[in-house]
Amino acid sequence: MKKIIEKSFLDSAGIIKKSLTLSTKIETAVEMICDCIRNGHVVYLFGNGGSAADAQHIAAELIGRYKMERNSIPAISLSTDTSILTSISNDYSFSKIFSRQCDALVNEDDVIIAISTSGNSKNVINGVITAKKKKAKIVGLLGNNGGKLKKIVDIPLTVESNSTARIQEVHRVIYHIICELVEIELMKK
Repeated sequence: MKKIIEKSFLDSAGIIKKSLTLSTKIETAVEMICDCIRNGHVVYLFGNGGSAADAQHIAAELIGRYKMERNSIPAISLSTDTSILTSISNDYSFSKIFSRQCDALVNEDDVIIAISTSGNSKNVINGVITAKKKKAKIVGLLGNNGGKLKKIVDIPLTVESNSTARIQEVHRVIYHIICELVEIELMKK
């Protein structure tokens, strides 16, 4: 067991270290999110499975607080309303659960944070396509070389790994950095 534990820590640390190359793109994403909030817009987030949980986690950090006392930041996870998710899945298809919500809620200059460890989740792709038609700006938290989403998001934050667990671990580091910097930037006068 000890070898597996140590290997998991070292693998995760190695991928986090490789992700330092994302620093400039993360900074650009933070600026995009801050511009969105300063101009009265909303951050929408979505993903499947663990990425759905991450979408909720990010929304909670923005609406509540990450580290600083500050005004609440408007953020909505589209992965949380089971009535909407199940009715769209039943009446249309699972591939439309995010696109239907984006069509109803997203406005020009809102920011979408689309999360997919494969970069190929059909419902996430459809949500991004709909949000782009509505002129939203898109940040992708991706893995596995970015998949199809890498080509259609504005800022692809792609973790270079094919291990879902390692990708999710680095996604958490990335979005905690984003939450911290958004707070710092929005608190500046």
